[in-house]
Amino acid sequence: MATQENPSSNDCLLSLRNQGLQFASAFSTLFTFLAYVFPILGAYIADTRLGRFKTILVGVIIGAVAHVIMIGGAAPSLLKAGKGLAPFIVSFFTLAIGAGIFKPNVAPTVIDQYTNQRQVIKVLKTGEKVIIDPERTIQRVMLIFYAMINVGAFFAIATTYTEKYVGFWLSFLLPGIVYFLLPFLLLAVYKRLVVKKPNGSELTNFFKIVWAGLRYNKFQVWKKDFWTVATPTKLAERGIQVTWTDRSVLDVQRTFEACVVFLYFPIYNINDGGVGAVQSNQGASMTNNGAPTDLLGNFNPLVIIALAPVLSYGLYPLLAKYGIKFGPIRRMTFGFMLAAISGAIGAIVQWRVYETSPCGYQASTCDDVSPINIWWQIPNVALGAISELFCNVTAYEMAYARSPPHLKSVVMSLFLFTTALSSALGEILIPAIVDPHLIWVWAGPAIALFVQTIVFWLRHHKLDDDIYMLEQETPTQSQAQLTRTGEHELEQETVVRDVEKA
Repeated sequence: MATQENPSSNDCLLSLRNQGLQFASAFSTLFTFLAYVFPILGAYIADTRLGRFKTILVGVIIGAVAHVIMIGGAAPSLLKAGKGLAPFIVSFFTLAIGAGIFKPNVAPTVIDQYTNQRQVIKVLKTGEKVIIDPERTIQRVMLIFYAMINVGAFFAIATTYTEKYVGFWLSFLLPGIVYFLLPFLLLAVYKRLVVKKPNGSELTNFFKIVWAGLRYNKFQVWKKDFWTVATPTKLAERGIQVTWTDRSVLDVQRTFEACVVFLYFPIYNINDGGVGAVQSNQGASMTNNGAPTDLLGNFNPLVIIALAPVLSYGLYPLLAKYGIKFGPIRRMTFGFMLAAISGAIGAIVQWRVYETSPCGYQASTCDDVSPINIWWQIPNVALGAISELFCNVTAYEMAYARSPPHLKSVVMSLFLFTTALSSALGEILIPAIVDPHLIWVWAGPAIALFVQTIVFWLRHHKLDDDIYMLEQETPTQSQAQLTRTGEHELEQETVVRDVEKA
């Protein structure tokens, strides 16, 4: 998924291309794995020590150091001497650490700036009384956020050309120049931000509650009353006194309910762009008429940038106008199906490449290319990008909306960790990424995702009827309060609108 990578990380992968498909796939998958494992560390630091803003700043600085090493290591003289691999690997791992530290904290910090996170009644100038709906507001915030991070990813298109016609040093320097400005930009806006302080004791209790649930249920995680044994009342019956409350146990339960949905993302992720470098390899086997083979893979952010406003200001308001509910589970189900179709298209294109290549089913190692134009990759890339707006953006929303304040970074890191699981799965599949099996490298994950999507809908569709933004008192208390207030104050039909239109 190009949208979730730093532009320079994409350039890192370009420099591995000459090492062979399996080598490039292994390293690209390894980078993704590390960049999405370290968010757990970044979330822990933010929630217990530094807070989200300072943790973001630390991660950005580490990433800047990685860029310096990366640019220096790509100097033409070092590459000619065959000594560019060592600094590249150092920068490779340093960038993964930096990215991992700030990734889980960015989205929660963005949504923190929207402070009115519960349904409230507002009287317009016309006298009409409306409900300001946090779901539609947070949905719009996340769509804009996701579009903006893809503006950065869009730089990778320029770097594919500079790598092809100038050299790796310029491909690394261009995003580096932008990156070096980030610490100063963060410091400039610091005083304007809503900054949440860390609460280390709550996170410590989180792990203790999880352990108590596992221990006293004898690791039977499927029990319906699994969390009951971790409440202070039940533990007191065992002669155990604890520092947490029943509310803390409920928070942990809510957190895991949100995380269950994330378990469906590993298979989804390997359908979005294919496994490892298989999409770039497919492009290299096609007629490109001078276009870089990585160009179409980097077309992903352009589609997202173009479509995000259409969803935010067009489709979603239109559905709401006609009373069509398109809740989180419905959005993710639709996105999963798009990704499965995308993988199927990738398999069909790969089949046509094999059928038309001068080397037949050994197209990846062929000196000549298939006459099929590289632009036939567009449907695969476009559908994968569109699916991210329904899947990833919605998952960001759920990670924030359905987790307590002191666990938002942790829950976000657990969602990001599913991408690491996808990478681990990709590593397992590396031996299969070789001719003549590339059709199934596309088709296999697509079939698995199609089956999984059916299971996902059957098991979780009722969540669309649940409360979106769980409040801090109890999941139903504030909603009941709003209902009572609405019955008392509203004598006319209430119109549900998002905060921008209200």
